[in-house]
Amino acid sequence: MRLYESPSPNARRVHVFMAEKGIDMERVRVDIRKGENLSPEYRARNPIGRVPVLELDDGTFLAESVAICRYLEHLNPDPCLFGAPGLPAAQVEMWHRRAEINFFLNVASAFRNITGFFKDRETCVKEWGEVCAKTAADVLPVFDAQLAQSEYLAGDTFSIADITLAIAIDFARMVKVVTLPEVPNVDRWHKLVASRPSYSAE
Repeated sequence: MRLYESPSPNARRVHVFMAEKGIDMERVRVDIRKGENLSPEYRARNPIGRVPVLELDDGTFLAESVAICRYLEHLNPDPCLFGAPGLPAAQVEMWHRRAEINFFLNVASAFRNITGFFKDRETCVKEWGEVCAKTAADVLPVFDAQLAQSEYLAGDTFSIADITLAIAIDFARMVKVVTLPEVPNVDRWHKLVASRPSYSAE
């Protein structure tokens, strides 16, 4: 297998997931600043033009970081990062979607619209970015309340939900477009997640 990637929160999500599973593979750097992801050659792999993309040994291409992680989970089921069948898997899915839709995507939209990082290829609306930044900040107390009751986001077991939220928080701190509120339980949990060997995977 081969992973096409560039430095980004989504690529990092796959890196951490792979490290948890003990998976290694060939990696191909895609320069998104130069627009290599928009070339016809790259769009033959992923017509949406985003990274990362996983190329399977039979020539199949799989895009979207969570889809890639689900496939890797199928190949290497232990440790289980999407939750055991039944209620645990549903709870992981619930908290993962909350982390991705309500926080991660809003941080990303705030970054893209406020900074105009990709203004050469997309329409940026600063006012919308500011709305997204506030939405991201306002939702963090929901995660803080959950983490007051459990060690990890979806219970007492580390999962894809923890990977997504932790990486999104790191990204928010790095790009500085979201004013993060005080969330002591999130801070405690983030230190726990960051202490895992997988979290420093590159």
